[in-house]
Amino acid sequence: MADKVKLAIAIFLVIAGLAGYYLLAEQAAVLRIILVMAGIAAGAFVAWLTVPGKQFYAFSQESIVEARKVVWPTRKESLQMTGIVFAFVMIMAIILWVVDASLLFIVHKIMGGI
Repeated sequence: MADKVKLAIAIFLVIAGLAGYYLLAEQAAVLRIILVMAGIAAGAFVAWLTVPGKQFYAFSQESIVEARKVVWPTRKESLQMTGIVFAFVMIMAIILWVVDASLLFIVHKIMGGI
């Protein structure tokens, strides 16, 4: 129950920051943006104090560790794969254009056109 209250407070803080942005329309834009950022930061801090918030933080840390384990392609491999994709797209575009033009010609002949 306490976590639900904390999450509700966190949502309220974010909404308060957003509402402050619109309610202080006559103030400087920098002040309004800082107010929104403060609302989001306060909401994130309160949400982090909950059990789901701590679980999310642990999950995000594990995700970072797993992302570091990924073997990313080299620049050469990326350029080669991009070239293959572009070539495939061009070939498919030509094939679809030929099929479309052929169907247009057939329909045009069936309908009695020139």
